[in-house]
Amino acid sequence: MEHLTLATDLYELTMMYGYFKAGRADKSAVFDMFYRENPCQGGYAIAAGLEQAIEYISNLQFSDEDLRYLRSLKFFDAEFLDYLKGLRFTGDVWAIPEGTVVFPYEPLVRVQAPLAQAQLLETALLSIINHQTLIATKASRVAHAAEGQPVMEFGLRRAQGPDSGLYGARAAIIGGCAATSNVLAGQRFGVPVAGTHAHSWIMSFPSELEAFRAYARLYPQNCVLLVDTYDALRSGIPNAITVAREMRAAGHELAGIRFDSGDLAYLSKKARQMLDEAGFPQVKIVASGDLDELLIRDLRAQGAKIDSWGVGTRLIVSADCPSLGGVYKLCAEEDGGGMVPKIKVTENPAKITNPGIKKVVRLVDKRNGMALADLIMLEHETIDPSQPLTIFDPVNTWKRKTLTNYEVHELLQPVFRHGERVYQGPDSVLAIQAYAQKSLSQFWPEYRRLIHPQTYIVDLSYELWNLKRKLIEEFHPSGNGTAGAEGGVPPAGVPLQGGAPS
Repeated sequence: MEHLTLATDLYELTMMYGYFKAGRADKSAVFDMFYRENPCQGGYAIAAGLEQAIEYISNLQFSDEDLRYLRSLKFFDAEFLDYLKGLRFTGDVWAIPEGTVVFPYEPLVRVQAPLAQAQLLETALLSIINHQTLIATKASRVAHAAEGQPVMEFGLRRAQGPDSGLYGARAAIIGGCAATSNVLAGQRFGVPVAGTHAHSWIMSFPSELEAFRAYARLYPQNCVLLVDTYDALRSGIPNAITVAREMRAAGHELAGIRFDSGDLAYLSKKARQMLDEAGFPQVKIVASGDLDELLIRDLRAQGAKIDSWGVGTRLIVSADCPSLGGVYKLCAEEDGGGMVPKIKVTENPAKITNPGIKKVVRLVDKRNGMALADLIMLEHETIDPSQPLTIFDPVNTWKRKTLTNYEVHELLQPVFRHGERVYQGPDSVLAIQAYAQKSLSQFWPEYRRLIHPQTYIVDLSYELWNLKRKLIEEFHPSGNGTAGAEGGVPPAGVPLQGGAPS
């Protein structure tokens, strides 16, 4: 990754300057990065982008050129610029590994570092992880709709610039795509690349048949012909069958045909019939052209005879949900030698933050390996899996559930300690993809449904819930119900470790 230290919002630097002048720059602080709503109105997200975030943090430093530019802005004095010259990241970072299924309000990244350093990370971390998590999630939904049929990511030409196309392709592979058309992504990340030819190839020859023959001579082992340049049923498929016969006579087989437009359900059924009757049942049918998970789902429901899918624009820009909306919030700060929890209180309950230094645990059923619930807890808290665990909804606290026979998996993993990388994740993007598939397999189909999925349980431990309630009441002492439907009264019964709806 290129040098990205100045890939930040100006206000990060002006705040750093303010911390520096106020003598607060080196006070320890903790920030959480999380998002508030699942993308695409879905039931989950797939964490992605951690490797690029690690590269950014590892390379964080202000070059002489950076400092000359900042000096030219005349916002900062020489003392602060000298401080920036020697700045390196010296803090700790925890993160949820790439490919993990994640949910709203769970810290995807937790940063504990000197305040100025932690503040500086905000914009770049959000940019990197918001984007790749969004595209990985969209790809996961598309792959889910394809039900095991290969999906190729074809979106580079419609991405919001080359970097978006490059890292979007990476994220799409993590989310479940089998290949990408992006050659740079193939080189950079060691992932499969795929592609055939465009309509311009056909149009550049005197006839469609000559174009098909020329392409078959070039790629006899993997020839896929685009059949809808002129008339798919009257010209494209008949000409493809002619070339398929010629290839067979020469000892080769036509690999497939592709549609990029038209009624894909009708055309694919007719094509399958024509190919089978001609003696080519092995020829695959590929579809592309403004596809997304909902259209793929509907085409399959209509019995479309499509074997693989090329998905471009609607995947690479996540057309129905073009941003994840992740945020980066202060949750604790050093004061008097100890760490003091911090909270943002607002009239919008969804934007009230969870205070304190936190971790995320996933509770998994020992009997079948399926996820039962996630809990956001204070870092020092522990759960004894040999004991029943009662969890409750942090808003509607009368909703309770008691878990038994479960395992506890901590999701946040150490990434940096004292500025040094300690995390060694999967050694390839394809390994992250495999991990993502394993993570998804822990969740029942109801949570992965494309429309109106069941809401997965993610809640607060009782200690965190109570801390949040007390801090809210410091700002709203009259009590207005923001802490819970029961006015801050926890459920009666067995001792509580967490909170979740049943």
